[in-house]
Amino acid sequence: MTGTLLAVMLGATLISSPHTLRTELIEDTHTVYSNGYPTNASLSDVKHAWSRGNNSTYQLATIATPNPGFSWQLPAGFTDQYSYRILVASSPDLLAEGKADVWDSGDVVSPATSGIVCLSDGIKPASVYYWTVKVVARDGSVSAYAEPQSFLTARQWEAEYTRMPLVKKNQEPVAVVDDENCVFADFGKAAFGQLTLTVKSSKNDTITIHLGEDRDGNRVNRNPGGTIRYTRLKLPVRSSDDTYTLVFKPDGRNAAIKPHGKDVRAVLMPDYIGEVYPFRYCEIENGDAEIVGIKRDMVHYPWNDDASYFHSSDSILNAVWDLCRYSILATTYTGVYVDGDRERIPYEADALVNQLCHYSVDSDLSMGRYSVDYVLDNGTWPTEWILQGPIIAWNDYLYTGDNSLLKKNYDRLKARTLVELTDDNGLISTRTGRQTPELLRRCGYYGDKIDDIVDWPRSGTIGVGKDGPGEADGYELLEYNTVVNAYHYRALVLMSLIADAVGNRADALEFSERAAKVKDTINSLLFDKKRRCYRDGIGTDHCSLHASMYPMAFGLVPDKYKADVMDHIKSRGMACSVFGSQFLLDALYDGGLDDYALSLMVDKGKRGWWNMIETGSTITWEAWDKIYKPNLDWNHAWGAAPANIIPRKLMGIEPLEAGWSRMRIKPQPGNLEYASIKVPTIKGPVAVSFDKSSGSFVVDVEIPAGAVSEMYIPSESRRYKLSVNDRPFKSRWENGFATFELPAGSYKIVLSR
Repeated sequence: MTGTLLAVMLGATLISSPHTLRTELIEDTHTVYSNGYPTNASLSDVKHAWSRGNNSTYQLATIATPNPGFSWQLPAGFTDQYSYRILVASSPDLLAEGKADVWDSGDVVSPATSGIVCLSDGIKPASVYYWTVKVVARDGSVSAYAEPQSFLTARQWEAEYTRMPLVKKNQEPVAVVDDENCVFADFGKAAFGQLTLTVKSSKNDTITIHLGEDRDGNRVNRNPGGTIRYTRLKLPVRSSDDTYTLVFKPDGRNAAIKPHGKDVRAVLMPDYIGEVYPFRYCEIENGDAEIVGIKRDMVHYPWNDDASYFHSSDSILNAVWDLCRYSILATTYTGVYVDGDRERIPYEADALVNQLCHYSVDSDLSMGRYSVDYVLDNGTWPTEWILQGPIIAWNDYLYTGDNSLLKKNYDRLKARTLVELTDDNGLISTRTGRQTPELLRRCGYYGDKIDDIVDWPRSGTIGVGKDGPGEADGYELLEYNTVVNAYHYRALVLMSLIADAVGNRADALEFSERAAKVKDTINSLLFDKKRRCYRDGIGTDHCSLHASMYPMAFGLVPDKYKADVMDHIKSRGMACSVFGSQFLLDALYDGGLDDYALSLMVDKGKRGWWNMIETGSTITWEAWDKIYKPNLDWNHAWGAAPANIIPRKLMGIEPLEAGWSRMRIKPQPGNLEYASIKVPTIKGPVAVSFDKSSGSFVVDVEIPAGAVSEMYIPSESRRYKLSVNDRPFKSRWENGFATFELPAGSYKIVLSR
């Protein structure tokens, strides 16, 4: 049934309707899969199996709560929303008749288009439901009702958030070399997947197959080093023309790991998918047998390849973007953010970078929510990772506009601020005897203690241009550490906002006051006023990169010291890990060093993303190079920071209020002549391009309906002319930018002298 037909039946004004309806953040709740591939089965077909407890044949996103959250995007032609009305029914025919036997929200005056909770008590397990929505704009325009979305509820209500099943994508090699009883196939990019061979043999025989991430000429590299993947398998073949799918055995390194005294197991592959292996290259010693076909089934979370786009005047930056964007897709193979293939364990730090990147390159939000909820319940040992809990939870709210995760995990998030470790000097420490098992359990951590990490690996060679392991720039771990307390400050700031978002005003005030005190304490006890940078902690004069980049990234540096702190940060180069680069680049863009930040992203040295590309990897690494971390892997999403830094900082597109109702667009182009990007949001795509080639700064912007953007257009001088859609436009000059505000719509902005 079309939205127009439904609108006619309900007597609505016949204009365009809301679209991209999501239930529990999932748009595709009606497709039924089997073993990774879509089927023609309907939700009604699956319902009967689900009600009997048989869910092994089919997979789909079953809604696990009796009060799901709804979201939608506004119709074409709308710029805002004054009110909405949602109908939920047990059949599409009832909706067509204007009836809602499950829930009718009535006309609700609200601009919210996400996080709308179904307040009905009529949603039951193992049942199919349908919902639709219409909206009214402030100018009185009334939309048609949306095309109904259907969903199936789980057989029983669950505490975990709903996510999609994993899917498979059938791929053929991009190049095949057949030489001397050996076939070498290159799939173009590495992926977690499975291999299928079609073999024609005149006798019963055994062929040998080599799979790996690295090559040595037209052979798979047998000794790639570190934990770069290579495996060798024997395949018995029959005297016939047959197709074989290789079965991989689970690896003990990522099938049952218990790190640091905590009973945390790796994320296992579901039975309907089977075990996977990361490989790009396949080498087959086929003897007399003929290899008729070679295929790879890439396994990943559902993905919208059209959701994002980036291109610029710098070919290296474009290649770095492609590397990092693909890394996020390739590492979705478990359906939860993990730390690569060596352990396959979700860590908060991996989740933080992965989350921001995933938001920036794909329209899905459900995997991120599931992952955040998972790591909050399954904490890991570093102090800073525990403190990242409020950060990743707040990101979820900003990008989705749905506060259910904040409500569900509120007490856990409070504990993860680690206020109970506060000492008399106002700072927190893990070394003063205040850690208790009760506190750690409330944080979702079940080991004996947590410990400061700063960066990883955290010890080794110091300095700019170093050629040995160790990524903490010689950071001195002391009783009171600057990095830990910078994280603590950020957690307090965000916990205040979280408390406000769930309606707890008293907590919001308390955490805000705590944050202000911690900021004053850090700047009085840990800032070196002579050298104008931050010391590693109390009791040392050592000033590492990390001790200053984290305070800058987290908003701790007073305005009067920012220029000096930025000079110190710049002097240290990329003296941090691929994970640390996330915060270094955040700090550089927030401090106005866009030229330098860009130079790091396109650097051709060992400590840069181009090194990964030149070495032959197509997924980002765990570390910059084997010389810095000998056991690194080649499939680590925490190394993909440019996938979020380019949209968030270089192109400057960030949410300021929950669900993107207010955003900021602040391009910081550095020496780029032009660039263009599309970024997915829950309100619809944001598109921004700039071009400096004419001498003026020309920006084209598309802001989705229901959003307002604060605009910042670079201008070195207070004296400039600004036009929007060929008309003069008022603005103010602020710290090197012409600033103004725009509602939803398409605009051409020209700033000239």
